[in-house]
Amino acid sequence: MSDTLRPDVRIAVVPVLDAVGLRLGYGGPPVLDRVDLQVHRGEFWFFLGPNGQGKTTLLGGLMGRVRPESGRVTFHGEYAQRERLGFVPQQCGLKPTLPTTVGEFVRLGLVGIPCRETAREQRLAKALADVGLDGMQRKDFWSLSGGQRQRALVARALIRHPSLLIADEPTSGMDLSVETALYQSLAELNRAEQLTVILVTHDLAVAARYGTHLAIVAHGRVAAGPADEILRSGKLEEAYEVPIAVSHDAAGVVSVQLRPTERTAC
Repeated sequence: MSDTLRPDVRIAVVPVLDAVGLRLGYGGPPVLDRVDLQVHRGEFWFFLGPNGQGKTTLLGGLMGRVRPESGRVTFHGEYAQRERLGFVPQQCGLKPTLPTTVGEFVRLGLVGIPCRETAREQRLAKALADVGLDGMQRKDFWSLSGGQRQRALVARALIRHPSLLIADEPTSGMDLSVETALYQSLAELNRAEQLTVILVTHDLAVAARYGTHLAIVAHGRVAAGPADEILRSGKLEEAYEVPIAVSHDAAGVVSVQLRPTERTAC
């Protein structure tokens, strides 16, 4: 018998996570309703939308921090193991009165993961290098700039060697050059190691440049899919309620910007 599959036979690809019919809220009217979302291995997702529309609520629902009022979220395979999940919050929850080095802070990401000391040091060095903090493990964490602390937060997640990285606005407080370097590092990890990434941002241009998939969170709903489909669909204009132009240059780089409106002569 031939091992070649018949043309009508398809191999089912199991998603990393599967959200079906999610309704999320905090006891009153739902923040988000009827959310369907599938994320597959190696995809780079950006969650976009105006302030206060539910991006952080959606992350909370996916991670189990916000209990769905209806629907379900399922993690599959190795992604169901929490030690393979890395999370980057918006802000560091550590008290400033606690003396901490950068190395001690980043090693907190290894809590619950059995790991020999040699491997811990190797993981620490790689995580710091990935975010541009090479050789700073002995530096006082509280002497860092706000942007450097954000990079340390990302390193704390990466030291887990996650299969899935979820980050809520990880570039807050970073200057443009550092932000660009961090996105490039995450994009390289996504390509080279098939790291699956879900990231909240307000930067449409960054999402268009690096994202393989986008989720637009607005008006209680989520429009999700491949980046090129979402960018062409007009969903951005519906969400932000302003005219938005999407263009591609000769190299294929995507640009997103406000589209000028015509003025009516008086």
